Amino acid sequence: MGRGILLTSNLPQLQNLIKRDSVAYKEEFLQQWNHYNSIRQIFRINPDEQAQHYRELVSFIAQACLFLVATCYPKETAEFPTQISSLLLESYGILSSDTRKCLVQNLVMLRNKDVITSIELLKSLFPLLPRTSSSTLRTYIRKTILSDIKVANQKSQNHKLNRAVQAMLFGMVERGMGGEVVGDKGRLRATNGPTNSREGANTDEAMWAVVLTKELWRKGVWNDAKSVSIVAQGCFHPVTKVQSAALHFFLGSEEEDDDSDDDEAVDVKGLHHRREVNKKTRSGDKKLRKQLKVAKKKLHNKEPNTPNFSAIQLLNDPQTFGEKLYDMLNTYDKRFTLDHKILIMQLLSRVMGSHKLCVLAFYTYVVKYLFYRQLRVPSILVALAQSVHDLTPPDAVTPVIRKLSQEFVHPGVASEVIAAGLNAIREVSRRQPWAMEEDLLGDLIEYRKSKDKAVTAGARGLLKLYREVNPSMLKRRERGKDASMGLASGNQPLPYGHSAEAAIDIEGLSLLEDHLQKLREEDGVSLDGDNEDDWNGWDVESDFDSESESEEEGWINVDDEDNDDLVISDSEDEDEQKKKKDEPLEDEPARISTLAQTKILTPADFALLNDLRMQAAVKAVETTGGSKAKRKLAALEASQKARHDEQNHDEFISENDILGPRKKAKADYAERMASIQKGREGREKFGSRKGKQNKAAPSSSTNREKARNKPIMMILSSGAVRGKKKASLRDKQQKLRAHIDKAKKSGH
Repeated sequence: MGRGILLTSNLPQLQNLIKRDSVAYKEEFLQQWNHYNSIRQIFRINPDEQAQHYRELVSFIAQACLFLVATCYPKETAEFPTQISSLLLESYGILSSDTRKCLVQNLVMLRNKDVITSIELLKSLFPLLPRTSSSTLRTYIRKTILSDIKVANQKSQNHKLNRAVQAMLFGMVERGMGGEVVGDKGRLRATNGPTNSREGANTDEAMWAVVLTKELWRKGVWNDAKSVSIVAQGCFHPVTKVQSAALHFFLGSEEEDDDSDDDEAVDVKGLHHRREVNKKTRSGDKKLRKQLKVAKKKLHNKEPNTPNFSAIQLLNDPQTFGEKLYDMLNTYDKRFTLDHKILIMQLLSRVMGSHKLCVLAFYTYVVKYLFYRQLRVPSILVALAQSVHDLTPPDAVTPVIRKLSQEFVHPGVASEVIAAGLNAIREVSRRQPWAMEEDLLGDLIEYRKSKDKAVTAGARGLLKLYREVNPSMLKRRERGKDASMGLASGNQPLPYGHSAEAAIDIEGLSLLEDHLQKLREEDGVSLDGDNEDDWNGWDVESDFDSESESEEEGWINVDDEDNDDLVISDSEDEDEQKKKKDEPLEDEPARISTLAQTKILTPADFALLNDLRMQAAVKAVETTGGSKAKRKLAALEASQKARHDEQNHDEFISENDILGPRKKAKADYAERMASIQKGREGREKFGSRKGKQNKAAPSSSTNREKARNKPIMMILSSGAVRGKKKASLRDKQQKLRAHIDKAKKSGH
């Protein structure tokens, strides 16, 4: 009896004994288990009663389960994890913060020791994220979820867990899709009529679903289309905060949230202001320098925002996705803020440009924002340019270009506005040259004579573009030498909808075929094109069974002079053919390679093909030195540069591309003072240097010392000299006595 009382009152000692010998102390554990069940029933009715004792029992049972579940009595403790999870989910709102933390930690400990599975743990933790008010516990739950999923997918993809978690996250987003947006704050008004607390839970859990999916994507744990579909669903959530988080994921930009792993951005101006207001101390100076150093390091290591192209490419049904984005943008045009509408425009334009979609109503919508006084108009112009591609109908883009020229390019606006308009028109025309009108193009390129550098650069860029893509729209004197020669030789731009990729053969493919053949010869592989082993399994029924005799005899050599069986009749140019046959052969006909018929060419093969063509052109210039070889090399280099520039322009457009080169802005007061202080570094302070040398503590001279060196005429006119002359005898005696007393005290 004494032993039982002792162990009942000392749970840590009993826990230690169970770890050493679990079988011997089974009775004591069952006693504590029954006691736990009794306390649990009381605790569910009144959580404030015996809360501390209940937490101690839960921790004891959880520790003991790690050693006893698999060996002694799994049936008794099998329901223990379910009991903790049910209590958290059902009574989370009335539990104290210490009890919540204790239950969550013990549940996580059971998962770490494989007592419960990851799916069981995550089913309990996901609903707690939007309900908890403690930032510490919320951060702990978040890190636990992320680390558990990451560890499960560390060696290989855990598809079972991923599918289950993605289904839960998708459900968290889907539960809040039945509402509609009300007001600028994005408050959720549900159509099904749930309680207000449930509305907030739906909003928060949708936000957490998007945040967790973004984090797992960023860490490289998830990179599949199901993850993208979760965030894509969040783009149409009725709460603007959830929409913004999902939009930022596709755009590659970061949005600050309260529970992000990164530290908050340092407010440099705020730090300096507090330092000026608060008391000046050495510790304060040291702390300020440390914070400024951290802010500078963050700014230096910050990476530029680049769109998430891989996620955009994994979108399911991008046409429907783009149309829904435009419908949301058009429906809530007066409810969304301008920043939020620009986010939607940017994502819609990215999707349209990447997948070459045609959402023609977007160009009608964006026209009303195209005027130079519009806030954040460079971002709108970037979105407009990104949405255009070579399959966009020119009739839909022509009104946009006309609107840009009317609002941005005219003498009544500043030069920066004209430069932005010209650059925007150039970027739109680069993607769809047929949208430009010939008369308008002639007016725009006249700005190349402007005195402003940015305007001149914008007009010249537009002129250079049309010299390359469609010089026929330019006047004869504006086409340039190369474009004029191209038009004279009959080179015409392809009409809208036509592609230049259709060709009989790929230029230079024979070089790639010879290169691969050489590699095979070095490896000792047979190169016999008629090797029957290479065609095993590819034999098909012949369509020329009636010509079995000709198949047996083989192909007829049409160039054989001894072959008299072949007679070409009904030819009007028979004499010319005989004449050409007798003439000597000057240029050998181009060899048509059959490599593309037997091999699927990869992007690496095309890259190697371009390198081989460049090497062959360089070799031809070195050996022959002819003008034809030099022109071919120059054309290849220009083509390679054009492909590189076109790829960069298609993928990355920034506001700097629209604004163009700008003059240096006038410095404000803070920048001017910083420049002044920088110029004074390493230089002594201004002012008189008298009295500052040859002293332990340098200082300036006193007024008495300065008075000794004054000119005599200034001294005679001073009030002190005049006062001495007019002083009475008594005043003179008092001054003399004071002088004598002072001399005695000083020892003179």
